[in-house]
Amino acid sequence: MTALQTGPDSIYDVLGIGFGPSNLALAIALHEHSAQSSTGAAPRVRFLEKQAGFGWHRGMLIDDATMQVSFLKDLVTMRDPTSDFSFLCYLRDQGRLVDFLNLKTLFPLRIEFHDYFEWAAARVAHLVEYSAEVVSVRPVTEDGEVRYFDVASRDPRTPGRLTVRRARSICVATGLEPHLPPGAERSERVWHNSELLPRVDERRRSGGPVRRAVVLGAGQSAAEAVDYLHRSFPDAEICSVFAKYGYTPADDSPFANKIFDPEAVDLYYGAPREVKQALFDYHRTTNYSVVDMELIEAMSRTMYQEKVQGRERLRMMNVSRIREVEAEADEVKVTVEFLPTGEREVLAADLLVYATGYQPRGIGEHLGEVAKLCLRDEEDALVVGRDHRVATAPHVTAGIYLQGGTEHTHGLTSTLLSTTAVRAGEIRESLLAG
Repeated sequence: MTALQTGPDSIYDVLGIGFGPSNLALAIALHEHSAQSSTGAAPRVRFLEKQAGFGWHRGMLIDDATMQVSFLKDLVTMRDPTSDFSFLCYLRDQGRLVDFLNLKTLFPLRIEFHDYFEWAAARVAHLVEYSAEVVSVRPVTEDGEVRYFDVASRDPRTPGRLTVRRARSICVATGLEPHLPPGAERSERVWHNSELLPRVDERRRSGGPVRRAVVLGAGQSAAEAVDYLHRSFPDAEICSVFAKYGYTPADDSPFANKIFDPEAVDLYYGAPREVKQALFDYHRTTNYSVVDMELIEAMSRTMYQEKVQGRERLRMMNVSRIREVEAEADEVKVTVEFLPTGEREVLAADLLVYATGYQPRGIGEHLGEVAKLCLRDEEDALVVGRDHRVATAPHVTAGIYLQGGTEHTHGLTSTLLSTTAVRAGEIRESLLAG
């Protein structure tokens, strides 16, 4: 594989690895700074994204699913309410501002918010290169100091060739990857919920019957997958398997939601380790393994209606675990254990969907040998500054910034949209100060 080097005369001030909402917000923040700068000395910026275009959880853009965060926590408003990259400016541009206001809601449809992201991404398209998967990041040493990073990515124009760009800083925002239970393997019949919509469409086109589908998980994505499969396959039994007695409602009460305030990040960051853990445990029901009450109630009504009608397709297998999955030619046999008694039932299913969440990608997967320059604490977690810059060895002057993967230092908002705009501003200021 050949490599095309951009050369030291074209050093970037920052290269972003990944271009989801977090780095999109950073791109906007840097773009706005350049546009407003009176000196004319704009930072040199580039973002690299392996997808062919902007996409954010496309596999779960269910037609009637709404956001679980206020539209005011968009890409810019919490940082700069006057920015014309806001969701309200998007609505004005699309001719829907009055219509949206008449809905009297803070929570737009997920497909609409994704369209807003695409609208914003198109306006900073000059800063991003798509189909450019980063394959390596290497330190560049001058006079005993690591002053730059060489970032190699696949060249979208020439298959088999790499483009190498040199940067003073990198910002890693590669998002989360689907998590599967140990030993689980995806197939035509076994999916992760992240691929729900395209898989369902494919199944519909193939015309294969779906008599039973099993969904493992107790969170919002699991409940949405159960509901969507129930609507998509009207002749199928949909079995929801989870270890709880019932779905846990999400805590979106005003005081609990203050854990997502920008000021809460300061408090969390400065707190002792045991206090951080306590805060995380107290407030995990704002985000993890919880379901919106509206969806819980809707599914409960559906189950009751089916019981009245004598045809129960929606089945809740609570206090249960999947103990074994056996793939056969025309079905998947799923062994479910009812935990209080140990009784096991084997379900012959056409589909098995793991709604088992996501996990951060390890920094070593993206940075390779550069990861060895990063400092770690006594629990082997990355040491990260309040400005989201990773602490590095003394001889490293090049910067590594993280968007995501910092729950241990910055709290629950690390992987959420709540403080995306504020975080982008903090990283921008740190980059400009450096």
